Amino acid sequence: MAERVVIALGGNAILQPNQEATYENQLENVRKCSEIIARIVKNGHRVIITHGNGPQVGNILRQNEEAKDVVPPFPLDVCSAESQGFIGYMMEQTLKNELRKLNLHHPVVSLLTQTEVDKDDPAFENPTKPIGVFFTEEEAKALAEEKNWVVMEDAGRGWRRAVASPMPKSILGSDIVKKLTDEQGIVIAAGGGGIPVVTNEDGTLSGIEAVIDKDRSAFRLAQEVEAEVFMVLTDVQNVYVNYGTPNQRALTDVTLKEANQYVKEGQFSAGSMGPKMEAAMKFAEQGGRAIICSLDQADLALEGKAGTHITKYGLPQALLA
Repeated sequence: MAERVVIALGGNAILQPNQEATYENQLENVRKCSEIIARIVKNGHRVIITHGNGPQVGNILRQNEEAKDVVPPFPLDVCSAESQGFIGYMMEQTLKNELRKLNLHHPVVSLLTQTEVDKDDPAFENPTKPIGVFFTEEEAKALAEEKNWVVMEDAGRGWRRAVASPMPKSILGSDIVKKLTDEQGIVIAAGGGGIPVVTNEDGTLSGIEAVIDKDRSAFRLAQEVEAEVFMVLTDVQNVYVNYGTPNQRALTDVTLKEANQYVKEGQFSAGSMGPKMEAAMKFAEQGGRAIICSLDQADLALEGKAGTHITKYGLPQALLA
């Protein structure tokens, strides 16, 4: 039986650092992603794709700021929906084109996806996620006063708005995603972690200004669609221990026990590999196979020939052969 695979694309897969954020550049980056994903589909896997949207939301927020005297700015959850829509459009179109080259005719659909969070999540009391454009300290503090924002200094680069990053409770529509993949459909969902919403006392939904960690949402999506494989694609071929030292070592086949030991040693930084390993370990804990690898090796990693694999007790013998 074909494995159901949730593929989480990092933000750099869509817009690389220091690359001009033109539509053409982003479309070509997405096309390259789709080329790899099409090969995975050709190998018989049922695929669900999710992606980052940090740079894209940042640029939409900048457009808001630059045009605020002409066009009323939109709230953050709406900006997230905007980014999810145009990235989904690019991905759906390029993936259909790449599948066609391989003479494959699977239906592809992009779903605008909401992610439920808890309105009482402690993250709302302590916003820590910097977003949007940079300001001087004076500008930032004036905006904080005017708009009731929380602002913070960001790694010596200037001051930015800070928002909450709550934990995802559920991916709304994940049941539909699962049904579509049962019918050989390829689904793009929960981009950027999903549009954050809360459930009100009367059962209605409302958007809320927050940013959900995309790796945590990708794990939740993989869990809810009952995926066999959860794959996080990043800009390195493996997870490393002792990173950046003479003792640096690439991890390949990692058991949950070993992964927990590495976490205790502080091997994975909170700003990069930490959230990816956290999500991968949670998935492995439930009996699935989690993979962290580079985009260009994704098809090889699914065969056990590349990347870092995190499982409860080690890779199956069939993949080690």
